[in-house]
Amino acid sequence: MHQTTTAPQITADYLAHTRQKRVMNMILLVVFLALLIGGFGTANARNAGGFWNGLPNIFDFPADVLGEAWQRIHLLPGYFVKYLPSLIETVNIAGAATLIGALLAFFAALLATRGLAPAPWLVAPLRRLLDVLRAVPEIVVALVLIFLLGGGPVPAMIAIALHTVGALGKLFSEVNENASLKPVDGLASVGAGWLQRMVLGVVPQVAPNYLSYALLRFEINIRASAILGFVGAGGIGYDLRNTMSWGQGKFDEAAAIFLLLFGTIIIVDQVSSHFRDRLTHGRAYKDKGAIL
Repeated sequence: MHQTTTAPQITADYLAHTRQKRVMNMILLVVFLALLIGGFGTANARNAGGFWNGLPNIFDFPADVLGEAWQRIHLLPGYFVKYLPSLIETVNIAGAATLIGALLAFFAALLATRGLAPAPWLVAPLRRLLDVLRAVPEIVVALVLIFLLGGGPVPAMIAIALHTVGALGKLFSEVNENASLKPVDGLASVGAGWLQRMVLGVVPQVAPNYLSYALLRFEINIRASAILGFVGAGGIGYDLRNTMSWGQGKFDEAAAIFLLLFGTIIIVDQVSSHFRDRLTHGRAYKDKGAIL
């Protein structure tokens, strides 16, 4: 006989399941906190207890940098001019890496999108490859390439480009999955090939989102390019490492580099944000801005 489940029984089962879930979450939280505290204690012990001892002096270095920069504030414009070529090199590294990575991600996304890929068996391996490229930090790849190729902007560009392929490839493929298949089916009905269906049926729908994500990635890559300079990959990060390693006497130049890099990131962020809004919202965004 079929047993009918009553409403009180459903409520009781739901409450029991909720209590069980809360208990499991609490256990996981306790385990996480125990591992966090234990790992921090181990790291602090191996560092000869330097963290707690040095914590009261955490603001000494920023104070030294700001103090020296204030004393030599009249020299900052000259430092801006001095390090401008390094900043341009950093932006060039980020721009080239973004362009190369976005182009490779474009083709990888088309081949890794379910329902659009010409070879369905290729979707899973390509997605795992994108996961690997996205999971490995740029600095790890850059260190390996610097060991193989030597220092300079090329290892940084390759490392950032590979990470960009993984990041944008995933985003592009998700955008492709949300595209309407009606234009694709219409092109297929008149005998269009796979590449024609993608270029004429899918790309016009997703191009604004593609460009929006690429601009956002360009902002991220500028910061990554500056960070990679610390490991010998060139650009303004390399100059920043040298000035900070020198210590007192060069702190004013380090402050100038900080300001130059900070200002560039803000400008790029504002400009790219404006274009991303225009691309994703189009005319509606323009009309809204006019009303406001």
